[in-house]
Amino acid sequence: MTDAYDAGELAALERRLDEWLAELAAEHDHILAAGRSTDGDARWFVRLRGEEKEFTTIWISLGQRTLKYETYVMPAPEENAAELYEHLLRRNDRLVGAHFSIGVEDAVFLRGEMPVGQVTFHEVDRLVGTLYAQVELCFQGLLRIGFRSRFV
Repeated sequence: MTDAYDAGELAALERRLDEWLAELAAEHDHILAAGRSTDGDARWFVRLRGEEKEFTTIWISLGQRTLKYETYVMPAPEENAAELYEHLLRRNDRLVGAHFSIGVEDAVFLRGEMPVGQVTFHEVDRLVGTLYAQVELCFQGLLRIGFRSRFV
């Protein structure tokens, strides 16, 4: 089991995450905003402008043992659900550090997590880049499967 971080260690990591996300936003034009959630939890967001999907927002949550991250990909499919879910499962086989899943109201999400001890600037950059790239890579194709009749 991954070691739990104490309050002081988590507070220090929270400050570093604030700094790292600000640095990423300053370095990349397609990051429109990055910051801390206003709900009081250890949660951050990174909002990116895309080409295939207009916007992608990645949520990052810090716990005592893990850093979790996720983004909403698309709503539940209106048709061809089995084909869409099979497609996502096959994509999962090629992903490292993230996986497609079904969330609230059967919407499609891309999620992952890592042990808190592995969180570095480069890992945060990698996870943001991975989620963004995967959404951009597959979004239009997923829509064409799950909402096929709208594209005819």
